[in-house]
Amino acid sequence: VDPRRRRAAPEPDAEPPARRPAQPGDRSAGVAEPGVEPRRLRPPVPPVREEPVTDVLPALAPLPPAEPPREEPELFAEDDEYADYDEYEEYEEPEYDEEYDDYAEEPEKPRKKKGKRALGWVAAIAVIALLAGGAYYGFNRIFGYDDFDGAGSDDVVFQVDDGDTTSAIGAKLAGAGIVASGKAFVKAGEGNPKLARVQHGFYVMKSHMSGASAVDRITTPDARVGQLEIRPYTQFDDITQPDGKVTPGVYSLMSKASCAQLNGKSTCVPADDLRKAVGAADLKQLGVPDWAIEPANKADRKDRRLEGLIAPGVYDVKPGSTAQEILGQLVHSSAEAIQNAGLTPQSTGPDVTPYQTLIVASIIEREAVKADFGKLSRVVYNRLKKNMRLQMDSTVNYVLDRPTLATNDNERDRPGPYNTYLNTGLTPTPIAVPSPDAIKAAVKPPDGEWVYFVKCEKNGLSCFAVSFDDHKKNVSLAKERGVF
Repeated sequence: VDPRRRRAAPEPDAEPPARRPAQPGDRSAGVAEPGVEPRRLRPPVPPVREEPVTDVLPALAPLPPAEPPREEPELFAEDDEYADYDEYEEYEEPEYDEEYDDYAEEPEKPRKKKGKRALGWVAAIAVIALLAGGAYYGFNRIFGYDDFDGAGSDDVVFQVDDGDTTSAIGAKLAGAGIVASGKAFVKAGEGNPKLARVQHGFYVMKSHMSGASAVDRITTPDARVGQLEIRPYTQFDDITQPDGKVTPGVYSLMSKASCAQLNGKSTCVPADDLRKAVGAADLKQLGVPDWAIEPANKADRKDRRLEGLIAPGVYDVKPGSTAQEILGQLVHSSAEAIQNAGLTPQSTGPDVTPYQTLIVASIIEREAVKADFGKLSRVVYNRLKKNMRLQMDSTVNYVLDRPTLATNDNERDRPGPYNTYLNTGLTPTPIAVPSPDAIKAAVKPPDGEWVYFVKCEKNGLSCFAVSFDDHKKNVSLAKERGVF
């Protein structure tokens, strides 16, 4: 018998030890600790240790009854590892099983089979592959981008709006099928200062272009099309300068702006088509302000009905648009610009209608430089008030399609609705595109008694007079200075 398994034998005549009452902290007899499988032998007695004094509040638990001191019997023999549970009579001792004699030794863990180990490696590799694939997808999602090769194929008209950033342009290009992705365009344009100078308007691009090709194309000046710039002083018909040079009018400017080459075909709208469209158009449908429709329809020629109603500025004309679409776009934009300049049915020149105010503004634009706009406006209104003929060379030149400073007697004697040397009052329509400054001067002229003026300086400034005698002196001064 293993000496460690021996129990200390009680003395023959010794009385069995008195049963100790249960103390706080003792385990219940025969109940295993949680998580520990009970042994088939008697449960081991926990090592004898001094129990720490536990403070128990009187209100929570009663103090245990006092117990007379007694001698503790010797429970263990020398070198015994475990003690008996003789004091627990109700505990039934299980049958001794020699199979568990060497309990202290931990049973050997079964070895895993090689097949399972290989399966684990396969699963680990699969997980790593999935993680790598997800990382690659995420990297491409964030940093990668699609791109086409080459300079593209078919022509595509693309529009850049005012305020578009490079990223916004790239996104629009991708949406139009011009580039494969916005990132391809943005990445190709990094460090290119020309890209920041791309203005709003229409550009002829190619479908399926690489990002680099798209950047090169859109930054090329020839790529921009449909740009229409109308300056103050311009009239609808072309003007022939004294040196023979032709200054294009509004009709010619609109026709040129409509031109582009798309897949080998021209999109130009001829000036004659635009002229016919003006003559046949419903002015209200075009967007002409209500206050201008009736007087504009009284023009001596129908193709002059929009004279003065196109505001100066830069317009974007989409290649491929019809004559009606081009006119409608310009008239709608101009109506807003004219109103913003201060001309409305409630805000006009003194004792004139809105349309007549526009005519005065066009005469101011053709007769004076900006510094003299106010005084010249007052001259016009003073002459109208005094029922004097305006006698403006600009009105005679309007039908002659030329901008000479002075007209001769034969030209001033030629009858016509625009000859203010022969007719009293204003012309039937405006005679040019008035600037916002000219409109403002026509709406609110300064106070003054001037009724005469003449250009007396080579920089375009005029000399103004109240009396005819003073006016003749100014004319002589102008000749002496070589103005005319």
